[in-house]
Amino acid sequence: MLNIAILDDYQNAALTSANWDSLQNTKVTVFNSYIQGEDVIVEALSDFDVVVLMRERTPFPESLLARLDKLKLIVTAGMRNFSVDMEFAKSKGIIVCGTPMVSHSTYEHTWALILALGKKIPQENAVMHQGGWQAHVGIGLKGRTLGILGLGRLGSRVATIAHAFEMNVIAWSQNLTDEAAAAHNVKRVNKETLFAESDFLSIHLILSDRTRGLVGENELGLMKPNAFLINTSRGPIVNEEALLATLNNKKIAGAALDVFDIEPLPKDHPIRNLDNVILTGHTGYLVQELYEVVYGQAVKNIQAWQAGKPECRLNN
Repeated sequence: MLNIAILDDYQNAALTSANWDSLQNTKVTVFNSYIQGEDVIVEALSDFDVVVLMRERTPFPESLLARLDKLKLIVTAGMRNFSVDMEFAKSKGIIVCGTPMVSHSTYEHTWALILALGKKIPQENAVMHQGGWQAHVGIGLKGRTLGILGLGRLGSRVATIAHAFEMNVIAWSQNLTDEAAAAHNVKRVNKETLFAESDFLSIHLILSDRTRGLVGENELGLMKPNAFLINTSRGPIVNEEALLATLNNKKIAGAALDVFDIEPLPKDHPIRNLDNVILTGHTGYLVQELYEVVYGQAVKNIQAWQAGKPECRLNN
């Protein structure tokens, strides 16, 4: 009997999104809650041959992999997962497979947050449910400036939608060129100008050594008092302490955050108490079709591995 663990299925979507019954001689166990602490993870997973991961929710560093003696196969959502120690897994004979993803959900979520910020939708929704009427004044998007930090695959799609709202779009990242920006009808600016001129500033970078903490006190201090920050990328790109101080002191109009330094976000985290921030729990990429793609491919990866044809490697 092959023991398969599906980790971090917070929304109870895994079993209904793929045909797990098609796997032969297997037992599938779903963990719906986050398992915290390496010792606890080892105890929970010690009897499993296969682990299915949803992105980077549970890291698998060398210290953890070294203690999971039965583990033979890891399947992760996406073709990139920097939280898995690929070199050590390879040295231990553990095969690591990735799956396709869908990208439209993230830039759709970005725009849901931008619109919610500008139109005061959470506040007005609360007022209406409390019996009130027209308590807040929103702003229009036409003629406003959208700043994009990272004009790659997702950032460029966010820019395309901004043009439909007749917004001005500017962008900056370390490697962005004038030609690449112009290809998306975007003006490349320097980092200081990006933060100083944006009415909405949206982050679309991969977390790496050079992007960690890229948005700090200095960058936030350049933003206009009526500007908004949106982060659907990775929490540590923004210095959390600096962002908390900026929001607490009302130095910008607000923020919308889908990602955080620690996930799941602790229940007592101070950002939960702020009235000028919209929070979602890293759900920007989560839509039903994503689950169907990821878990459907996970089943196929396991079947291929069982058949001795593990044609699956990550892009790390």
